[in-house]
Amino acid sequence: MVSAPVILVVALAGVGLGALLGLLRRKNVDLIVRARLARRPERSDGTCHLFVSVADHFEPYWQRADGTRALERVQAWHQEYPRRMEGIRDNGGRAPRHAFFYPEEEYDERCMDLLADLERRGLGVVEVHLHHDNDTSTALHERLSAFKKVLHERHGLLRADPDTGEVRYAFIHGNWTLDNSGPRGENCGVNDELRVLSRSGCYADFTYPSAPHPTQPPMINRIYYATDDPERPRSHWRGEDARYGRAGRGDLLLFTGPLALNWRRRRRGVLPAVENGDITGRNPALPDRVDLWVRHAPAVRGFPRWRFLKPYTHGTQEGNSALLLSDGPGGLAAVYRDLLARYNDGRRYVVHFTTPWEMYRCVRVLEDADDEAIEAVEAFAFRF
Repeated sequence: MVSAPVILVVALAGVGLGALLGLLRRKNVDLIVRARLARRPERSDGTCHLFVSVADHFEPYWQRADGTRALERVQAWHQEYPRRMEGIRDNGGRAPRHAFFYPEEEYDERCMDLLADLERRGLGVVEVHLHHDNDTSTALHERLSAFKKVLHERHGLLRADPDTGEVRYAFIHGNWTLDNSGPRGENCGVNDELRVLSRSGCYADFTYPSAPHPTQPPMINRIYYATDDPERPRSHWRGEDARYGRAGRGDLLLFTGPLALNWRRRRRGVLPAVENGDITGRNPALPDRVDLWVRHAPAVRGFPRWRFLKPYTHGTQEGNSALLLSDGPGGLAAVYRDLLARYNDGRRYVVHFTTPWEMYRCVRVLEDADDEAIEAVEAFAFRF
């Protein structure tokens, strides 16, 4: 006969295990572990090229700021970012170009003029961000098309596709809810959003990772094409990897990552922290985090020596901008100097400061298996 104390201990252990499993699911730890076990990373021979771009969910009107405060937030970037990037260049002589994903619903001509000036100076690039709710396919297409027209014609931003002449843009979905993926159907409303984005000129999505948010897809640290099911949400929760020597198949290309477990940082002294690439004032990008980004950076299948690093931030939030625009540990200048010092020896690694558009064009080069173009990119002699 089993004693009551033993039964009590087993019951308590069961409750503890259940609570632990619940915590792991809430933090998406289970997704990360399953993805790692199911898909071993390809090994790279020779020099590894790191294509680096910080994707900024850049929201000047965060927390319903007024126009004066919004402008001050952008002015801080316009004034401080060039100063911090002085002398920081990759082997091709290019400075880090900050990717400002600007919300359509927060458009302000004064703010955009400042960001356009940074782009003209080779220090930034503007792409598209959007928060919306209870939307329709038609209305969404009209908003995106009108916004890209304003950015291109009024501010000289975005770029025309060399193959089609169409003005193209990269996209980040506000609140992480791409393709109506909110747990309760909130903050979107459009089940065919992938197709709408593609039709309106989006060349790639840069929304994820979103962990530990419940919108995190099971497609982790991958560059892949998703095919839209217009009748159902979350079509991007499955897809086909971009592959060397094969044209992509799907409605939209997605760049994801970095997402990993950081065993050097423990929660409650036991559980590993979730590394999701988010640079904040409370979680600066120190070297141990940068190492994880490099280790888990996604690559095109069949060509692992090109890896794409796209950490992200919310750069207009004062707690973040104070760090990002500083020259101290964890600031962007320190992050880029660290990358160049430890990952730009020309033998094991080469660092390329790049943009979302250039990342996309790199994928296209690999899909075409264009050896001449590959050599030109690696030699910093290719301009997209």
